[in-house]
Formats: sequence, C-alpha cells, structure tokens
Amino acid sequence: MKTLTILGFLTLFIACDSTKKAITETSTSTSSNIETKSHVNTLDFVSPEELKGMVSFLASDDLKGRDTGSEGINEAANYIETQFKANGLKPYFETYRDNFKIAELDAYNVVGYLEGTDSKLKDEFILIGAHYDHIGTAKDVNGDTIANGANDNAAGTSGVLSLAKYFSEKKSNKRSIIFATFTAEEKGLLGSKHLADKLKEKNINLYTMINLEMIGVPFVGRDYEAFITGHELSNLAEVMNNYAGENLIGASDVAKKYNLFKRSDNYAFYQAFGTPCHTVSSCDLTNFDFYHHVDDEVDKLDYTFMARLLNKLAPVLEQMANAPTQDIKMNDQ
Repeated sequence: MKTLTILGFLTLFIACDSTKKAITETSTSTSSNIETKSHVNTLDFVSPEELKGMVSFLASDDLKGRDTGSEGINEAANYIETQFKANGLKPYFETYRDNFKIAELDAYNVVGYLEGTDSKLKDEFILIGAHYDHIGTAKDVNGDTIANGANDNAAGTSGVLSLAKYFSEKKSNKRSIIFATFTAEEKGLLGSKHLADKLKEKNINLYTMINLEMIGVPFVGRDYEAFITGHELSNLAEVMNNYAGENLIGASDVAKKYNLFKRSDNYAFYQAFGTPCHTVSSCDLTNFDFYHHVDDEVDKLDYTFMARLLNKLAPVLEQMANAPTQDIKMNDQ
C-alpha cells in the first residue's frame, strides 16, 4: 500500500516502529442474506509451490527491494514480461512496457491483454492489476536493509501472473482483460495514475478494475477470505459472493477508517472512469507485522492460503468476464 503520511496511521501500522499500538478494530463482513447462485467449485489451477516460486524470485535479495528506477525492478519487469509472453498475452501497447518518467527516473508499468471472444462484449474491459515495485531499503535489522516486499506486493503480482495464465489457458473470456503490474505505487500511486490517464485518453470502456494487494497472509477469526477497499461504494462484494456461492469477500473496518480505498492502485482508475474499481486484499495490517520492514520476506507468507484464495477468485472473475450484462454497479452515494 502507498506509504501513509498520517502520523497516527504510521504509529499504528508500521511494524518497525517499536511503539506500534495494538489494533482492536473489528471488521465487518458482507451480508449473509445474499442470494447466491449454485456454488462454484474451488479450482486447482495454481499450487502453493508455483506461487512460492514466483514470490521467491520477485522478493529475492538479488532484486534489492524493487525500487522504481532500479536494476532490481528492471529484472522484475523482465520476469513479468516473460511470463506474459509465455502465457500468450499480447502487449496492450507497442511493447509490454508502458514507459514514463519520474523526474530523471525511467519508470514502466508492464501491461498485457487478452482480447475478448464476444463480438460485442470484447469492447468492454476488465483490468486486473497489482503493483510490483517496493521501497528498496528500510531500517537495518541485524545487518539486513533490503525491504524484499514479499507480501507488499510480490504476492499480488504473483496473483496477476497466475490469473493471466488461467485466462490464457481458458481462452473463453467474452470481455477483454488487461493485466497490469504497476511501478511507483510506493512513490505516490504514480504508475497506476499514468496508466489510468492513458487508457482514459483512449476512451476504453472500463467495466471494472480489480487490484490485488497484500494477499499473502490469511485473516484469523473472520468469515471471509479477503476484503475489498471501498466496500460500501459499489455492489462488487455482493456480486463476487453471488458468483462464488459463498462469503468470499467481506469489509474491513480498519480499511474504511484509514480510507485505504484511496491508497492503492485502484483509486486512479476510479477517478478516471468513475466505475467500480477496488482492491482485493487479505491483509489490513491487523494480521501482518512487517509492513515496509526488512522482514517482509518469502518465508512469512502462507502459500496454501494464497492458492486457495486465487483458486476461488479465478472462477468469480471468469463469470465477471462472461456475464451477459454488467452486474457490477456503483451504489447511489
């Protein structure tokens, strides 16, 4: 998540702060009265081992924390491009890289897409994204200064790569899907803003944007697998639970309190298009102690949970891509 400037939030959440306060907020879940379709069986298209392999590369010491403009993030971008190409995604632009400048820094999102199979619905787009950058270095702990960013956000990036593979193998998405990994989230959501503005200039018909952020650890004692930011702004959670046939997606009081809807890469697309654009996460930092900390390492994540979440999420997104009408809508404000 974008580094927050509110002192109270930093005091509450950043694990390297020795005075971090205990979080006592409870979290709410979506209504249990949702009328659901028949249950969608959990798939097994991605395994814990596959996810660990992807996260292990992206969060390795060799990439030195994937700071925007660094050689490490260039290596990460090369890896993502290779995965997109191997899975048959086309570059959305001339190449997979969506290049821009941040002062003197060369920055680039990595963007691929699958064209929809329906002659009409292919003109509607779903965007599935995650930021692949991190902060580079953090406070020294026992000689370690590399902020590997396994949960934040190699986990979300591995989710995008997995879902790209899923859809490329299915070859049945009626709507077109853009898969994007963003740089410079940690510098102020700059990569997603650049891409959102660029797509707005192209006047694409963006149905919805689903952003994956910090999906590497499970909640304890909640009756859902993940939450969405801005839960109350649209019916996305209700529709996703309807498609899933279970209470897959809930709401987080912590996320609402600190307005995390505006603090990740979904927000730029919401601003540009005014359509339902939300972040899916399993971590509101009540269940992870290593935010922007050098111990956000590969071994801190629960890959069995990650696989379960993504294996449930994939058929939900598939129904989203193939529904004959646009079921997801903004709520009246």
